[in-house]
Amino acid sequence: MDWWVWPVALLAVTFAMGIVAVLAGVGGGVLFVPIIGAFFPFHLDFVRAAGLLLALTAALSAAPSLLRSGLASVRLALPLTVVSSITSIAGALLGLALPTGALQIALGLLILAIAAVMWRSRASVHPQVARADPLSMALGMHGMYHDAALGRDVEWKVHRTAAGFVAFAGIGVIAGMFGLGAGWANVPALNLLMGVPLKLAVGTSGFLLIGGATSAAWIYLERGAVLPMLVVPSIIGVMLGAKVGVRLLKAAKPAHVRQVVLILLVLAGARALLKGFGI
Repeated sequence: MDWWVWPVALLAVTFAMGIVAVLAGVGGGVLFVPIIGAFFPFHLDFVRAAGLLLALTAALSAAPSLLRSGLASVRLALPLTVVSSITSIAGALLGLALPTGALQIALGLLILAIAAVMWRSRASVHPQVARADPLSMALGMHGMYHDAALGRDVEWKVHRTAAGFVAFAGIGVIAGMFGLGAGWANVPALNLLMGVPLKLAVGTSGFLLIGGATSAAWIYLERGAVLPMLVVPSIIGVMLGAKVGVRLLKAAKPAHVRQVVLILLVLAGARALLKGFGI
């Protein structure tokens, strides 16, 4: 097959991926790495590096508008970003040191686990936080944002902050090792564990991706694992698809799109497991 076929195929697949990612409310990285790694003839190191750059590009494009609208909190994000950035570097180094077969098996198991978590999880729009813990108060992790849908300001505070730091340390390792980004894990950790309102959790998750993805991406770049023929069409395809997805968001039924995402994740996870076992 001619070399130019693969960039064209990547552009088409990632375009569809960008649409689905917006409609389902998941990051592009969690779809990109398992699907491209399973069905395209690129080494997994190149795919993981592209996945991180993909997540970073999406986060950078969304962060300014999120910050202007107040739907992302720098006070909340910065302490957690420091932890996830450090552990994402460790994850990237570990991922590059492990054999590809072992990584494929681990990736397959992780993707199937993510699909199970997505299937069972039920986000809370406004979690009840009776009292902020001393650590969150010392770090200034509280504030207020305007909810246009409710037409009022919403005051927020967090609890279980120490557990949140531990969770984001683990998320950083996984994101760096597999290049998945971390939106799939950031939102549940902020919302269900720390009690952050759902809208603020989604917005801050995008801001958190900038630190973690940048730190891990430098490791892949320094090791020569960034392949332009893979990265460029993928980023263009996902960004164009995301713009179309935003337009379709009002008419789409989230439940149906969610089912499609879960099916894709199960198929990609199973395929990664088979490749890891040499089948």
